[in-house]
Amino acid sequence: MDIKGQFWNDDDSEGDNESEEFLYGVQGSCAADLYRHPQLDADIEAVKEIYSENSVSIREYGTIDDVDIDLHINISFLDEEVSTAWKVLRTEPIVLRLRFSLSQYLDGPEPSIEVFQPSNKEGFGLGLQLKKILGMFTSQQWKHLSNDFLKTQQEKRHSWFKASGTIKKFRAGLSIFSPIPKSPSFPIIQDSMLKGKLGVPELRVGRLMNRSISCTMKNPKVEVFGYPPSPQAGLLCPQHVGLPPPARTSPLVSGHCKNIPTLEYGFLVQIMKYAEQRIPTLNEYCVVCDEQHVFQNGSMLKPAVCTRELCVFSFYTLGVMSGAAEEVATGAEVVDLLVAMCRAALESPRKSIIFEPYPSVVDPTDPKTLAFNPKKKNYERLQKALDSVMSIREMTQGSYLEIKKQMDKLDPLAHPLLQWIISSNRSHIVKLPLSRLKFMHTSHQFLLLSSPPAKEARFRTAKKLYGSTFAFHGSHIENWHSILRNGLVNASYTKLQEWEKDSTGCPPRMSWSRDTTG
Repeated sequence: MDIKGQFWNDDDSEGDNESEEFLYGVQGSCAADLYRHPQLDADIEAVKEIYSENSVSIREYGTIDDVDIDLHINISFLDEEVSTAWKVLRTEPIVLRLRFSLSQYLDGPEPSIEVFQPSNKEGFGLGLQLKKILGMFTSQQWKHLSNDFLKTQQEKRHSWFKASGTIKKFRAGLSIFSPIPKSPSFPIIQDSMLKGKLGVPELRVGRLMNRSISCTMKNPKVEVFGYPPSPQAGLLCPQHVGLPPPARTSPLVSGHCKNIPTLEYGFLVQIMKYAEQRIPTLNEYCVVCDEQHVFQNGSMLKPAVCTRELCVFSFYTLGVMSGAAEEVATGAEVVDLLVAMCRAALESPRKSIIFEPYPSVVDPTDPKTLAFNPKKKNYERLQKALDSVMSIREMTQGSYLEIKKQMDKLDPLAHPLLQWIISSNRSHIVKLPLSRLKFMHTSHQFLLLSSPPAKEARFRTAKKLYGSTFAFHGSHIENWHSILRNGLVNASYTKLQEWEKDSTGCPPRMSWSRDTTG
């Protein structure tokens, strides 16, 4: 078979590498001369013009009417700490692989979707969540999508910019951009949009974003944080210790991420833009139902499952829990810390108040029921299962599978409870080296990061305006089971308040906070 064009190596990508497959470059063609729908070519060109030549790759099969389109999503905007907590490689794009009918494109079957990072072979839970989100998005779009419908939408776009057009039409044409939020917390992802198409050279999304930001800075105290700060409170900097200031997630950011991008530049650009909108706020939505979490103090850092019973049942079938084995094996001290915090809260006289959230654990002998149910709390049964977890951690240093085997013998609910303790933690915890903070006089030092990307961006913006200082918060170990999952809250005048003084203290000296840790 005579093949023209260049080959490209797919060794680093996910998927099979069968010897009978022929891999083509964008300009590749086959002697069989399979028909490629012109709308597909148009959408590919739109991706290359709006993003870059390297943002799309194509794989055609020599004898079947299928084509794989790889869309490369740049995630370098994520902070290093966030990417570590999410287990993604910020220096490498996330690849969306869609398989279409080569000849029918949008008139053919709904495309399959794979999400991966070529060098991220294990523990890519974020990819599973994004795959589910994009799958639901594609299914909804496919109900009304067709090649003719898309062509009509694109013809409308061109009509906006005819020579006879007015300023009003030009402004209407700006809707071809993704809706730009008024909060500076949303990252600038795309380098350029519609370069040369509007008759304005190098019109960049960043310029529009800056225009939006400049509007919000007129009232920075409200817009930066998303809440009116107290006049008595200075700008403390839990940034240095990983504890963000109280702030609710901006509804603008949350609402923006689920907006449906325009089809003016084709389906491929649309799904790329939707993926870009969703990635920065994945932690704000349940990994199963994709509904927004409702936390006491805004969103937390790590993506997690919500407490709805159907989601809890489904969670154990998604494969997201496969990363728990690695965490137990390589982060035993962190796991011990999480279990100790859970135990302290459970044994507290205030457990009915502070032991929140209560575990949602599926019964391993009956997958249709919950062995631990927040609606039917049983602290005695929970204590028995937790005792089995603690005894195993103390008496064995074996492999994860050996630990699980011994726990199952002692209590069949011990291992599922351990899984819940690990997976429900929405903060990123790292054990520090022994020499890190010598003045604390303990070898058990942990770094806690709980700030999601949107909140972290707001903090950094405020830091540039006002500066920052170190502050320390001390809280008894029994409270940290809730803090790790619900965030640090102001408990003044609530049932959570433990001391007579109504405040959530963050003094400038650690010694002052140490006295409150119990």
